[in-house]
Amino acid sequence: MQHWDKLQTFIFQDMDVRGQITTLSLSHNAILAQGGYPPNVAIIFGEFLAAAALLSATLKYSGRVILQAKGSGPLTTIMAECSSDGGLRGIIRGNLERCTELAGLLDFFGSATLAITIEPDEGERYQGIVPLEGSHLSKCLEYYFDKSEQLPTKIKLASSANGAAGILVQQLPDTSNNEKITSDWHRVTALLNTLGADEQLSRAHNDQLYLLFHEHQLRLFDPKLLRFQCTCSRPRTERALFSLGLPEVSSMHQERGVVEVTCQFCNTQYRFDEDHIRAIFNAHKTPLH
Repeated sequence: MQHWDKLQTFIFQDMDVRGQITTLSLSHNAILAQGGYPPNVAIIFGEFLAAAALLSATLKYSGRVILQAKGSGPLTTIMAECSSDGGLRGIIRGNLERCTELAGLLDFFGSATLAITIEPDEGERYQGIVPLEGSHLSKCLEYYFDKSEQLPTKIKLASSANGAAGILVQQLPDTSNNEKITSDWHRVTALLNTLGADEQLSRAHNDQLYLLFHEHQLRLFDPKLLRFQCTCSRPRTERALFSLGLPEVSSMHQERGVVEVTCQFCNTQYRFDEDHIRAIFNAHKTPLH
């Protein structure tokens, strides 16, 4: 039986190393169904979704991790977001027709940056930005951890038309920097390098970890379920309209007879007629026309 749509933390009991492992299927397919993306774009999108899920496991409080690449190529934006309670969503923006024959990140994005945003439900948000370079998202994320958190990190991502998977191992913070810690880390990363994408996508978490690390003592924690979840709502859409101001919303209404707002993540459409708009701006006591 396959173990889809789960995120699990594991620790090495004989080494100062921790990790996360995830496999996505239902949530992955639900998100991709919103866009009708070319197969090669869907594959890179899957890697972003798996990476966001892995990074969400590092949250120590309620909130979300947002992984966003922006560039000047055929793809202008890929964004994947995962919340601490397992809600996963994402979007792609760009000229998809120009992407059908492309493969690497630089081909898709051209000159680009990768932003990793930590957004707690309460408190200050944090954002780290690194160049989006090379052909693999995993390498960009490893560079981010090295520069922003000074924690040796190794990531392997895999994606196909029907699912995505990821595994992350990270050295625990330690000031001793002794030979055992260095030797252990080199061994773990060498073993992880032997994991193939087909094994990530087809094997259960227990099987992957046993295949890689059966000579070591591992503890695999209970899974957290992941699901496609959009946070849009009618009240949020009303607040967005209010922020635009009455003149602009009135102009939209005059032009079309109704104001329609479609969520970019889930394609849910919200419609507002004249009475709804008056209710939103009733505090202004300003005529609609």
